[in-house]
Amino acid sequence: MIREQAQRRAVRSLASTQAVGAVGITIGIATASLLAEEISGSESQAGLAQTAQVLGAAVASWLLARLMAMRGRRIGLLVGYLVGSAGGALCVLAAKVDSMALLLGGAVLLGATSAANSGARYAATDLADDATRARALSVVVWATTIGAVAGPNLTGPSQDLARALRVPELAGPFALGSLAMIAAAVLMWATLRPDPLLLARELADEPASTVRGTSWRTALDAVRDRPEVGAAALGMALAHAAMVAVMIMTPLHMQHGGAELRVIGLVVSLHVLGMYAFSPIMGWAADRFGRAPLLGAGAVVLICSMLFAGLSPEGTSWQIFFGLFMLGVGWSMATVAAATLLTELTPLRARPDVQGAADLLMGVTAAAAGALAGVLVGAGGYGWLNVFAALLALGVAGCAAYAAGARRRHAATS
Repeated sequence: MIREQAQRRAVRSLASTQAVGAVGITIGIATASLLAEEISGSESQAGLAQTAQVLGAAVASWLLARLMAMRGRRIGLLVGYLVGSAGGALCVLAAKVDSMALLLGGAVLLGATSAANSGARYAATDLADDATRARALSVVVWATTIGAVAGPNLTGPSQDLARALRVPELAGPFALGSLAMIAAAVLMWATLRPDPLLLARELADEPASTVRGTSWRTALDAVRDRPEVGAAALGMALAHAAMVAVMIMTPLHMQHGGAELRVIGLVVSLHVLGMYAFSPIMGWAADRFGRAPLLGAGAVVLICSMLFAGLSPEGTSWQIFFGLFMLGVGWSMATVAAATLLTELTPLRARPDVQGAADLLMGVTAAAAGALAGVLVGAGGYGWLNVFAALLALGVAGCAAYAAGARRRHAATS
C-alpha cells in the first residue's frame, strides 16, 4: 500500500514538473539554429547550438545520474533544472553581445534540463512493477506534451519579451525558457516527496551506505549479465541521433523556402506532439506486446518519416508536416520501449548507473549526428541528410532484433 500510494504521488509530481519544464527545453528548438546562423554567418554552423545542447545533455545525464545514485532523484532533478535555467540566460546574453562562444556555452548548460527530464521519466519507474513500468514511464513522457507543444508556439509572443528586454528577437524564446525551468525546479522540489528512488531502496532493504556513485564498471557489468540492456541503450541512442539530425536542420530547410517563423514553429510543435502525445499508447503497447517488438516498429516508422521529409521541397509543404510528425512518433516508440527494457533488466542498485550511461551514449551519438547534419545539408542538401538518418534507423531495427533474440535465449536457459 505504501509503495502504491507513493508511486501515484511520484507520477503526479513528475508529470506536473515535466509539463512546465518542457517549455524550457522546446521553446528554443525552432530558433536555436536560426540564431546560430545569424551570429556565425554560416549555414554549416547553424546546427552547432542544438548539437552543443545535446552534448551538454549527454554529459549532464552522466553527472546527474551520479548525483541521483548518491542523493536521490530530487536533488539531481533540482540541479538539472537550475543549471539549465542559467544556460538559457547565457544564450540571451550571447544574442545581445553577438557571441557564438557564449551561445554554445549556454546551449551546453541548457542541456542539463534535457538530462533532468530524462531522469524524471526514469524516476517514474522506481516504484513501479514490471506489469506497469512502461505505462508509468510513458505517463511522465506524455505530460511533456503540454509544455513541449506550447513552447515552440510561444516563439511569436517571446519576441515581445525580447523587445522589452532590448535583446534580439531570436533571444526571446531562451528568456521565457529560463523562467520556465526555474518554475519547474520549484514545483518539483515542493511536490516530489518522498524521493521515489530512496523509498524504493528502503523498501528493498538496501542500505544507503552500500550505494556508490555511478561507475562505468557497474554499467558494463549490467550489460555483460544481460546483453539486451546494451542493445536497448544503443537502439535508444541511434533513434535519438536520427531524430536530432533531421529536427535541427528542418527550420533552415523551411526558412530557405520562405516559410515564416510562426509556420516553422507550428511544424516543430507538430513534431513534438508526435514525440510525446501518444506515449501512453506506446507504454500500453510495450507492456502488452513486448519492449523489443515496439522498438523494431519504431525503427520502421522512423524510416518512413525520413522518406517524406527527405522528399519535401524547401519552405512549407504537407510532406514536411507529415514527415516531422511521424519522426516524433517513431522516436516515441523507440524511446519508451528501450528505456523500459534497460530499466527492468537492471537491478535496482545499478539502475541510476545504467540509465546515466545510456543517456550519455544517447547524447554523444546525437551530438555527433547533429554536428554532421549541417555539413551534410551544406554539401548535399536536406534530402541526403534524411538518407543518413534512415541508416541510423536501420541500426535501431538491428538492436531490436538482437534484444528479442537475447531475451528468448535467456528465457530458454532460465
